Amino acid sequence: MALGGPGGRALLACCCCCCFALLASSLTERGERPLVPEAKGQCEAGGPFGGRCGGPEEAAAVDGAAPGLWVAAAAASSSAPSFRGPGNDDSRSNRELPILLWWSGSLFPHFPGPTERIECPRGSCLATTDRRVRLHRRTRALLFYGTDFRAYEAPLPRLAHQTWALFHEESPMNNYLLSHRPGIGLFNHTATFRRESDYPLSLQWLPDLAYLRRRPALSLAQKEGERRRGLAPVLYMQSHCDVPSDRDRYVWELMKYIQVDSYGGCLNNREFPNMRLSDTSTATTEDSEFMTLISKYKFHLAMENAICPDYMTEKLWRPMHVGAVPVYRGSPSVQDWMPNDHSIILIDDFESPKELAEYLDFLDRNPDEYMKYLEYKGRGGITNQFLLENMEKREWGVNDMTMPNYLNGFECFVCDRENARLTAEREHKRTRGKVPAPEPHIAQFTHMGCPPPAPGYGNIEDIPAGDRWKEMWLQDYWQSLDQGEALSAMIHHNESHQGRFWDYMHKIFMKRTQKN
Repeated sequence: MALGGPGGRALLACCCCCCFALLASSLTERGERPLVPEAKGQCEAGGPFGGRCGGPEEAAAVDGAAPGLWVAAAAASSSAPSFRGPGNDDSRSNRELPILLWWSGSLFPHFPGPTERIECPRGSCLATTDRRVRLHRRTRALLFYGTDFRAYEAPLPRLAHQTWALFHEESPMNNYLLSHRPGIGLFNHTATFRRESDYPLSLQWLPDLAYLRRRPALSLAQKEGERRRGLAPVLYMQSHCDVPSDRDRYVWELMKYIQVDSYGGCLNNREFPNMRLSDTSTATTEDSEFMTLISKYKFHLAMENAICPDYMTEKLWRPMHVGAVPVYRGSPSVQDWMPNDHSIILIDDFESPKELAEYLDFLDRNPDEYMKYLEYKGRGGITNQFLLENMEKREWGVNDMTMPNYLNGFECFVCDRENARLTAEREHKRTRGKVPAPEPHIAQFTHMGCPPPAPGYGNIEDIPAGDRWKEMWLQDYWQSLDQGEALSAMIHHNESHQGRFWDYMHKIFMKRTQKN
């Protein structure tokens, strides 16, 4: 693939991350400022946070702002009542609290203003979207949304006293930078779909266990009736084509051996009953007519747009809700999360689409064998202790106003970590080093790492040059590694100008070219 040795390049980039971690640790321990200060003029006078901020030492002027400037918004987020009060006796004024800056302001989980005092279990913080406080000495963490994070737009220089937090619940295809060690290693706190992340969101699409059981499946007699009226045994429903998982290539081959009704823009061979259902916004909801259509099929091809451990979406849970058996490809670890060991059919358990089609045909002709896949809907059908325990301990809810949502939850998770880090730093300073300085927490590859895209069917060598999937996603995946390496190197060298990013990219490209 002429990638310049991905393994060796990943190791080199990992070393850059380690160097940065050591640099940040030593600067924090000595209480020193970054080696290269931010260019002046970033925080101009007259804003809600006081005077101009040319660096942490100048940002201290913010604390002299007029009284009442940092008063919390009157209307708190109604979706996070449990984060306000229980176990929190923090008496500090707003001027004393650590600041969390939501760099991705569109995700800010509060209204109506840009700033909110949040009350979390271990203490309080000020959360804001006002970027003028980036250089403030009390701004302890920057929170980023993974889909929006771009290496060439990262806020530089990175200050030694600040951590970076990543929230990314969406597909890995949205930002493959995060699937490489240099990219994910930029962050200190993580909330992703992977169970290994600091604040896991693996079950984000499962509201509760009752969701799997409360809607009974159509009877076999009803489904057979739909077959006689012309429906196929297998449903495929996609309008997002040419995705990293290359699912259409597999389904195209499968269609040679078993009848598949394909709705939507990809491999379309059947139209929706009405135009409203063809709207992609309807296809991502719990629309009753849409769900009824799914329930009429025995099997639902549930194929994620990207392959990564623990990346599971509504494509998996929705057919289980209505009683259509998922024929699944996506998370390699999906079976860990299933209600029992016979709830879904894994595409990768079969040598070929032809072999899978033969098994689906066998189930279609043997009602007793087919019904075993729906036993989880009966009393006592959910037997997986791992699933039961994870749902029991999950501290956030989905469409549940009695629980916080995961945005508020992650925000408080970061707030608690930053308050703990502040306490540890003060204790280190008070004891003049007898108590060790807190170690920096660096995200690991397993917090988000995903494998490179692979063909949905066949070997990559057999895919002709010019194939859209081959040109798009493989290039995107490996270029993202280069971008992670470039940003890691910029942080290591304390760069302050984003424009130099492309110089670093050019150096990486030239080095790889020389090796080849």
